[in-house]
Parts: sequence; structure tokens; C-alpha cells
Amino acid sequence: MKTFCGRANTTDGALVWVEESEEYDYHQEIARHNQKYYAGIRAAVARVKARGDKAVVLDIGTGTGLLSMMALTAGADFCYAVEVFKPMAEAAKCIVEKNGFSDRMKIINKHSTEVTVGPDGDMQTRANILVTELFDTELIGEGALPSYEHAHQNLVQEGCEAVPHRATVYAQLVESELLWSWGQLQPMEVGGGRLAPPPAVTHCAGAHSVCDIQLSQVPPQHFTPLGPLCTMFSVDFSKPVSSASQSHSSRFPAQASGKAQVVLSWWDIDMDPEGSIVCTMAPSWTYPQPKAAPWRDHWMQSVYFLSTERSVVEGEELSLMVSHDNYSLWYGLQTDRYLALLPETHDGESEAPLSRPCCTCHAHLVWNRPRFGELNDSRRTESYVGALRSVLNTDSVCLSVSDGSLLPVFAHMLGAKKVFGLESSRMSKRVIEQVLEANSMKEDVELLEIRANQLSSNDLGGQQISVLLGEPYFSTSLLPWHSLFFWYSRTALAKLLRPGATILPRSATLHAAVVEFQDLWRIRSPCGTCEGFDVSPMDEMVQRSLDFRESREAEPHPLWEYPCRALTQPTAVMTFDFTQCVPQQPIHAQGSFPIVRSGCCHGVALWMEYQLTDQVTISMGLSGAVGEQGACEWSRHRKQGVYFFPSPRQSAGENGDKVSYSFTFEPSSGDIKMQFNGASDSP
Repeated sequence: MKTFCGRANTTDGALVWVEESEEYDYHQEIARHNQKYYAGIRAAVARVKARGDKAVVLDIGTGTGLLSMMALTAGADFCYAVEVFKPMAEAAKCIVEKNGFSDRMKIINKHSTEVTVGPDGDMQTRANILVTELFDTELIGEGALPSYEHAHQNLVQEGCEAVPHRATVYAQLVESELLWSWGQLQPMEVGGGRLAPPPAVTHCAGAHSVCDIQLSQVPPQHFTPLGPLCTMFSVDFSKPVSSASQSHSSRFPAQASGKAQVVLSWWDIDMDPEGSIVCTMAPSWTYPQPKAAPWRDHWMQSVYFLSTERSVVEGEELSLMVSHDNYSLWYGLQTDRYLALLPETHDGESEAPLSRPCCTCHAHLVWNRPRFGELNDSRRTESYVGALRSVLNTDSVCLSVSDGSLLPVFAHMLGAKKVFGLESSRMSKRVIEQVLEANSMKEDVELLEIRANQLSSNDLGGQQISVLLGEPYFSTSLLPWHSLFFWYSRTALAKLLRPGATILPRSATLHAAVVEFQDLWRIRSPCGTCEGFDVSPMDEMVQRSLDFRESREAEPHPLWEYPCRALTQPTAVMTFDFTQCVPQQPIHAQGSFPIVRSGCCHGVALWMEYQLTDQVTISMGLSGAVGEQGACEWSRHRKQGVYFFPSPRQSAGENGDKVSYSFTFEPSSGDIKMQFNGASDSP
């Protein structure tokens, strides 16, 4: 089985898929089980044994086989462990054999819906204990419902024990200027003028896909609850489960007046029927002691955007509604004026199911949630407007090279003679056209669905470009330096530029800092032993994966969701001069980061800063100065790069301690290779 990973080709802006090792990113799929699963399994086995029955376990999505080994240790007689991913199934076989369970456990390398029961089947008999970990941030997004439905119909006994026993979904209606800025394009002030969002965008229900984030990193001061935390629905996994679409509702009086914009949602799982063993996904600010909240990255919290913003009045009767299909949830809100027209409902079941949201304006398909936030950032807009004002005049002929960018609109509003914009797709071109139409500028800005290396003088009406613009932003960019595609575009356009043409941004700088993560380091933490079981074969697989990829490359992460401390000063390590064409030869940079604060060196955070003009710089990483203790505030709009050290080490931050670096930019590929020394403990 081949595994592929998306990579951005910086030289041509395309997203390509390249084959990775079969073990790629297994390290993100392990170490997810905890003592609560173990406690739930022990209790389930004990209940079956108390009835005088043999305990036969079905473990769907077994991964390393850890849950099955827990069950056998707890006294189960036999386990059928189902794992569809062949390399993982093979690893599980090694782990099970190493721990001495192979005689009481069978690894089945199939999807659970393909498993058969009978004398010649995969399972000799139906199981009476069902163990799974099929959940995602949205609970049902990994196909939990159809998998459970099939298992109850074909693979487990009636009245079986299930671990987890039950899941409950919670939601809260809030007003939040911060979160709402991720859902809709808002009006903005541009050089004394006002840019209005297209009606098609503001009236669009948006994409139904969930926005999953670390809600613990959205402080309560950034939202106002308009209602209580509502129990929306529960699923009892010990009984037959339906994958059919359903709707549920929760009624309550508004707790405050405000704008209903966003629904925050998460779930709990009860490991036992009594609900005495609970695993909750609630954000840290719901805990009496927030620092005591467990950290999770595989299960986070969800943000759902209402189709339209609604004003509510304190005391007004509201109904928060949720619908779901096999794989996703979506929310809606009804007020007392609408509820008066509905018949009474019972047990939280809604008689008026919500229609599934569907983006009709295309903007929610072109712009992801962070991109909406970036476009709505007034400080960012002011920076671009200020930079544009300093370089534009009434004779300026502008060309913008970015995806789904408002820079061409800004340039026209600031008085440029003629403005062109290159768009990589017809859909993004259509979105910007809607902005132009809504502001009566359709005839003033010409959008071209063409790549820079294909552009000719004829496409520009024979005019030469006096100002080349870029944010830069490209939808295919994954790592910060993938936006250097702007540099390649600038190079391809060299013959179409007037002598002395202005390039904005004029340059970019790659910045870096050695950091200590509060929690993110855990996704690279080795397994070794877990709950008393030796899972070292997984460590070997992880190490092979690290040797193959992570030891040579960084990976993208939204660091605002993952607190860290800078142990070194932020350092500019490479500069890319956009006023010149891309060089033929590689660019090298070497140096060292002096460690100035004590802590554990987990890795290096990397980001780009763009020098729009001599006076205006935009950071895609740090949003301000590093705090005295190393605290970092990161941009919410872009992902930063993270290079994890294979073996982090503690540093006292004294006696000349440092981390040496070597960076190489390869013009032929647009990649940046990096190496670090002095960052890790010796093996």
C-alpha cells in the first residue's frame, strides 16, 4: 500500500502528491489510548464474566493492538482485532507476538464491514464486547456510525458490552467577533473608501465542513455565551446504531442580548454504563483548574458558523438545532417567533430538520477559515493600504499575483490607472469578480485566469507593468516558504515590467527561533511502553519515518493553537530579494542561535516576514515581541513551519549554549533544506 503526501511545488505553484514511506505519520496515530479506556475495558470484561460467559472481544480499528491487549490482560478469552491499514496491521502482529498474546488474539487486515463470521469466516463467533476508537473531532467524521451499525447487525451479540459505552455531543451558542471573522467577509475601510462584501457571500450558508481547533487557545474574553451549554444528543454504542440522518434540538431562553453567530461544540464518552469513567473533550476554560485539563491533538473541539448572523434579546426563547448524516454535523438556530409556528417536540427531537449547508457563492470553497480571518484583519488591511499608497500614482499599471486576493481591488480604490490580477482558478476569479460587481468596479479591474509564465504583452493590452503586487498568498502553499512562488512569477514576468518597476513586497525574510513547546512535542514522543505493554516495534517504525522525512524537513502547524516559549531570540536566517530574479545558484546561510532561556529544545519554529516597502513589514509568524519569559504570540492567519529535533534536550541557557544551523535554498525546486547541530541529546 502506497502512502502519499501533498507538497507545494514552489517553482510553479502547483500542489503535487509524492510517495512517502509506508510508515509516514504513524507517529501521529499512536499513543492515543489512556487509563480510562483500560478501566472501561476491565469493567466490561468483569460484567461479562459475572454472567458466566466467555469474554470475546471485537476491536475495530485496533492500530497497535493496545486495546485488545488491555482486554486480554483484563481476563478476556479471545480478541478479534480489525485493522484495515496493512502496514499498521503488520506492526500490530509484531507487537502482539512480542507481548505474548498471539495465541489469544487474531489480527484481521480488513475493513470491519468486510469481516465475516462463521466456521470459515474471519471470526468463529460473534463478540460480546465491542471496543473501538473510531472517533474524530466531530465524533462521527471517521465513519463511526456506519461501522457501529454494521457491527451490531453482523459481528456482535445482542446486548453486547461496548467500550466506550456512550457518546454525548454538547454545544453552546455564542457571539464572537474573532470567530465570526473566520466565517464571513466583512466590510472594510480602504483609503477613505468602503469596500462592501458581495451579497452572494453574506447570504451564503457557507461550507458545511467543521472548523476544528484547540478551543482552549480561544480565551473566554473573545466570545459571549448567549445560551447554556446544551446536551444535543447521545449515542448508546451497546445498542444497534443507525447511520440514517437525524436532527435534534435544545430549547432555552437567551442568557444575554447579542449577535448569534457561532456554535462551539465538543463531546464526551462514557466508558461504562454508569458514566463513572468519563473522557471529555471540553476545552480547558471549562475546568475549575484550566491547567489540569488534558491535552489532545487527535480530538479537539469544533466551531460551526450559523448561515446568517442573528440578533437575539435576553430572555427570548431559542432553539439550537443540530443535524447529522454519516460523517458530519451542522447547526442552525430558530427564535421564538419561528418556534410559535411549530408543533410541540419531544425528547429533543426536531420535527423541522435543517437543510445541509451548501456554499453557493464559492468564497467558502476558495477561502479557508484562516484566510477569511486574514482578509478581515483591519490592521493587516491598513498595512497593505499604507504600502500601496506609498508606491501608487495615477499613471500606475498594476499586476497582482496572488490567489483570491483583494489587492487588485485596493490598488484601484487607491487611484491606480489600470489594474490586472492573475488568478490560478476560475472559481477564485469568480469570487473576486463578485467583490468587484458589488462595488461597481467590474470594468476597472481586469482578472486573468492565467499563470505568470504564460502571460504575454497582448494579455495586458500592450502595456508594461509599473507595480507588481503580491500578498503573497497561494492556496497550494503548505509551508511558509512555498509562497516564494511569487518570486518565480516575478522572474517569469521580467520582460513585461517597466524599467525600475516597483515590486511589492520587495523582499522576504525567513525567520527562526528554537522553541520549547507546552504540548505539541507529544506528537513526536516515542511510545516505548504503554500501560505496561511493550510497543517498541512502533518506535522503530516511527524512527524509520523520522529518518525518511522529518529529519530533513519541517512541517506546517498553526502555532497560535500550540503554546511555546522561545529559547533563542527570533533570528532572520535568509533573505530573498524580489527586486531581482530568482538566482541560478543555491543560496546558503549558516550560523547559530544562542540559547538565552532555560528549557527543553523541542524544535525550531520558522516563518516568513515580507518587506512590502522600506517602512512596512508584514509578519506571517510572530505577532509581536517575545515576552520576557519567552512567551510567543503567533499569527492566526497562516501556519508556521516546525522542525522537530529527533531527541530534544534540556538547556540551562548559559555558558555559550547554542544551536548551529545550515539552510540551503534550491532554486531548481524552490525547497529549503535545513540542518541543525547541538540541539539534541546524544543517542
